[in-house]
Amino acid sequence: MPPLLRNPGLSSKLVETINKALEKDREKRYQHTSELCADLRRLRREIDSRRLALEKREVNAPVFVGTVSERSEPSSAGEVERIMLAVLPFKNLSGNKKHDYFCEGVTEEMITQLARISPERLGVIARTSAMQYRSTDKSVRQVGRELGVSYLLEGSVRRARNHVRIAAQLIQVGDETHLWAESYERKLGDILALQNNVAEAVVQEIKLKLGPRERERLVVRAAVVDPQAYEACLQGRYLLNRRTLEGMHKSVRYFQKAIQCDPYYAAAHAGLADSYLTLLDYGHLSTDDATRQADAAARKALEIDDTLAEAQTSLGHSAFHQFNWPMTERAYRRALQLNPNYASAHYYYANYLTAVGRAEEALAEARSALALDPVSLPAGANLSNLLYLAGHYEEATEQALRVLEIDPTFYRAYEDLGRTYEQQRKLPQAIAAFRKVVAASGRSPAYLAHLAHAHGLAGERRKAAQLLQEIQKLSKKKHVAPHAFAAVFAGLGDKVQTLAWLEKAYLARDEMLPFLRVNPRLAFLHADPRFQDLVRRMKFPKIEETEL
Repeated sequence: MPPLLRNPGLSSKLVETINKALEKDREKRYQHTSELCADLRRLRREIDSRRLALEKREVNAPVFVGTVSERSEPSSAGEVERIMLAVLPFKNLSGNKKHDYFCEGVTEEMITQLARISPERLGVIARTSAMQYRSTDKSVRQVGRELGVSYLLEGSVRRARNHVRIAAQLIQVGDETHLWAESYERKLGDILALQNNVAEAVVQEIKLKLGPRERERLVVRAAVVDPQAYEACLQGRYLLNRRTLEGMHKSVRYFQKAIQCDPYYAAAHAGLADSYLTLLDYGHLSTDDATRQADAAARKALEIDDTLAEAQTSLGHSAFHQFNWPMTERAYRRALQLNPNYASAHYYYANYLTAVGRAEEALAEARSALALDPVSLPAGANLSNLLYLAGHYEEATEQALRVLEIDPTFYRAYEDLGRTYEQQRKLPQAIAAFRKVVAASGRSPAYLAHLAHAHGLAGERRKAAQLLQEIQKLSKKKHVAPHAFAAVFAGLGDKVQTLAWLEKAYLARDEMLPFLRVNPRLAFLHADPRFQDLVRRMKFPKIEETEL
C-alpha cells in the first residue's frame, strides 16, 4: 500500500522521497544514502520554514500560559550557566601508527558533533587546544583548569579491517569522578551512528535536556556513510591540519577522492574549500584560483547540508579575500548562528571586524575564539595581532609573550612581538624578534620584509637595502606578495615606492590589503591623496552599514 494511503497526513514531497527510496528499478532509486539524506534535509528545511511562519503569526496572540522555548534559553532572572566540555585525543589501539589519522579524525568529529547540539548551553573546546593533550601526563584537574572545563571526554579507537571499536568515558573534573564508560563496535559505514551514541550518552550524563530541534541535530548526523569517502575525508583533514606545503596539497586530493566516492558527502566539500583557502593564506595559491575553487566547494557543501558552519565560514573567508564585505559579514554571522562554538568562525570574523574599523567588537570575537581554543597558538597570536592593529601595543606585547610561554618555537608570535616593539620605538628588540622569525622560517620573504622594515626605521638603510635585494632575488623563483615590498619601502619612508607596491597589492587582491586603514606602518601615508583614493576604491562599508 502506498505510504500516502497508510497516512493521509504525509506531505506529497515526503511520499515522493519514500517511494524513490523503495523503487524496485535500481536506476530510479537513490544511488547513495547521502542523496536520501540531502532530500530529507531539504524537506526538513521546508517544514521548519512553514513552522516559523506559523510561529510569527502567533507572536501577537495573547499568551495566558507560560511556555518553554525549544532552545530552552535561560531567562535573565535565572540564567543557566553554560557547561564547558573538552574531548581529549582518542588513543590509537590498532597497533599501527598508520591509523593515527583515523583516531585524530574521530576526535575532531566528536568535537564537531557535540559542539553543534546545543551551543547556547554546551561549550566544547576546539580541536587545536584539545590536540595539545595528545600524550599528556597531566592530571584531570590540571587539564580541566588549563582548558576551563567541567567535563572531559576521553577514549580509544581500534580498527580492524571494516570494523571500528570505540571505548569512551566521561570524567567530571572537580572530583575526577568517572561518570560513564561504554564501548561500541560497528561497521565503518555506521561510524556516524556510533558517534551519535556517544554524544547522546554524554548529553544524558551532564543532565542537558534537549529540545526537538536539538535532538534533530543528533538524528540527522546518524546516517550511513560511505566507508571509503569517510576515510578519505579524515585523511584530508589530518593532512590539512599539519599545515605543511605537501600536506596541504595532498589534502586537496583526499577530499576530492572522498567526493568521487560520495558526491553528496557535505563534509568533504567543506574540507576541500578549507584546503584551497589555507593554501591561499600560506601564499601557495593565487587569490583568483583559490577563491574560485573554494566558493564552488563551499556552496556545494551548503546545497547538501545548509547547517554546516564550516562551509559558511569558508564562504566568508573567501569573500574577505575578494573584498566583498557584505558577503563576508553575512557568511560569518550565519556561521556563528549555526554554531556559536565554532572557534574558527570567531577567529575570522574578528579579522573582518578589524579591517572595517570595528576594533572593540573584533577584540571581543578574538577573545571568544581563544576562550573556545584556550591553548591554541594561532588564536593567541591572532589576538596579539588584533590588539596591535587596534593600537593597544603594550597589551599586544603581553599577549605575544604569553603565546611564547606556551611554545617558544612558535615563530609567528615573534612577528607579532617585533611589530609591537616597533610601535613602542624599541627597535633593537624588534630587530632581535624579527631575526628569530627569519631564521625559523628559512628566510621567508614575508619575514625578511619585516626585518628590513625595522632596519629602515632604525636608520640602518644599508642593511634594509641588502634584505630588499634578497627578497627581489627570491621573487624571481617564487611568488612574493606585493605587501612585502610595500613594508620594506614603508620602513625606508619612501612614499612613492610604498604607494606603487600598494597599488600592485590592490590589483592582486593581496591578503593584507583589507588591513590598509588600520596598519600603523602606513600611518605616514594617510594624508596623501593617492592613499585616500586607494582606500575609496576598497569600498569599505560604513560602520553603521556593517551593523545592520
